[in-house]
Amino acid sequence: MHKPTEAELEILQVLWKRGACTVREVHEQLSQQKDTGYTTTLKLMQMMHEKGILKRNESQRSHVYEALWQEEEVQKSLLARFVETAFGGSAMKLVMQALGNSKTTEKELKQIKEMINQIEQEQQKQKGGE
Repeated sequence: MHKPTEAELEILQVLWKRGACTVREVHEQLSQQKDTGYTTTLKLMQMMHEKGILKRNESQRSHVYEALWQEEEVQKSLLARFVETAFGGSAMKLVMQALGNSKTTEKELKQIKEMINQIEQEQQKQKGGE
């Protein structure tokens, strides 16, 4: 999986949120956030289809596109690259930076603690099964 461009990621976000869409539907959604031309959206989606990022259903007059890449897989890939390049591969540095630069709510801190506990429990199970 190659790293999607910012424009490709914006299109993927629309398709992940809304499901299969025509170019016009994607364009209408994108144009709410930024000034972009319909032909630009069309060309990008055609190129994404050629790259294997999108699937195209040509059975109707207006082609319907659907994301082939799953949201979670793209997020994992982008995050792994980001952690490696920006934080030298250290997840701890990333988390410390994120928590230090933002206003973390009590609810978010509780969710983070629960996630850490869950990860620790899974690691203990793996150690016990070895």
